[in-house]
Amino acid sequence: MDLDTRYPSLADLAARARARLPRFVWEYLEAGTGAEEARARTRAAFERVTVLPSILHGDITPDLSVQLLGSTLPLPFGMAPVGMAGLVWPDAERHLARAARKLDLPYTLSTVASQTPEAVGPLAGDHAWFQMYPPRDPEIRADMLRRARKSGFRVLVLTADVPVASRRERQLRSGLTQPPRLTPRLLAQIAARPAWALAMARTGMPRMRLIDDYAPDTKGLPSTAHAGYLLRTSPDAAYLHWLRDHWDGPLIVKGVLDMRDVPRLENAGVDALWISNHGGRQFDAAPAPLSVLPRIRDATRLPLILDGGITGGLDILRAIALGADFVMLGRAWHHALAALGTRGPYHLAEILRRDLEANMGQMGLSRVRDVRDRLAPHPTG
Repeated sequence: MDLDTRYPSLADLAARARARLPRFVWEYLEAGTGAEEARARTRAAFERVTVLPSILHGDITPDLSVQLLGSTLPLPFGMAPVGMAGLVWPDAERHLARAARKLDLPYTLSTVASQTPEAVGPLAGDHAWFQMYPPRDPEIRADMLRRARKSGFRVLVLTADVPVASRRERQLRSGLTQPPRLTPRLLAQIAARPAWALAMARTGMPRMRLIDDYAPDTKGLPSTAHAGYLLRTSPDAAYLHWLRDHWDGPLIVKGVLDMRDVPRLENAGVDALWISNHGGRQFDAAPAPLSVLPRIRDATRLPLILDGGITGGLDILRAIALGADFVMLGRAWHHALAALGTRGPYHLAEILRRDLEANMGQMGLSRVRDVRDRLAPHPTG
């Protein structure tokens, strides 16, 4: 099968994934919060950014490598965390970690993954990142850091934009509860998707294995929440300073949207900022990450990572043109895995690589960072 002919874009992979996944799984992955206005704004922001093509530049051999946190990466994108990824596709975390290692890309494991750090870290290679939802208990917090470090995770990502659980109405309508329970309604959806059902039958329904180690009793949680909320707190500046003191590698804060937060983050010794509105899943009035990127770029010299709304290599270049140093994708890797199994992540990386090279050729660019010189006037409308 010629994958490039059948699935030449991220949209093609998403359509194939949707056709293979039970409705409740698709809605879990795709749902935003509220009316999903934040999701719409996140995508629309890219469409307002224009960059200037170039003529008479001769042959171009694009170099797609970038520098980030002391490492040279061959491509300017990586794998963002997705909670309970094993629900999207069985053993998703380990499949993606293996692919990230072969592609030499960062892979970020969620605290609420369906695999433990010990099961994933050794597979992810030199660019294993651990995303932390902040535990309230200092002993649990210290133990998570110890386990992540011992498992080979080099970078710690504190997600700071989930102080409370959000309502994801699409997910509720699909019938999914936390933890997942096989109700007759869900069984009917599963029966209509035999590929997912057969794959899941071999592994069993996923659970948050790391959380299970600390919160075995999940009674009393609302159906929209999960066991991870038994452990979490809403972090403050003191919490961030504690993490800086207890983690000896690079520390990133994820969920930055306000330039006024930058001085506090710099003072805490953070190594990079991750600009994100959590995929539109937390706060429906949140701005598009791309729309706040230029102001945050002007406010700091720290590396900036951005996620949300990426549909191809051109969007990656748009983000870098506005000041990002690196881009992360979350849903897209899971679309690829659900669409094509273990071939999917490699095909997605190839789609993005070819799109980057084609668009850099149009702009006469040999280096990714040089796209900042091709930004057209009034890029954000």
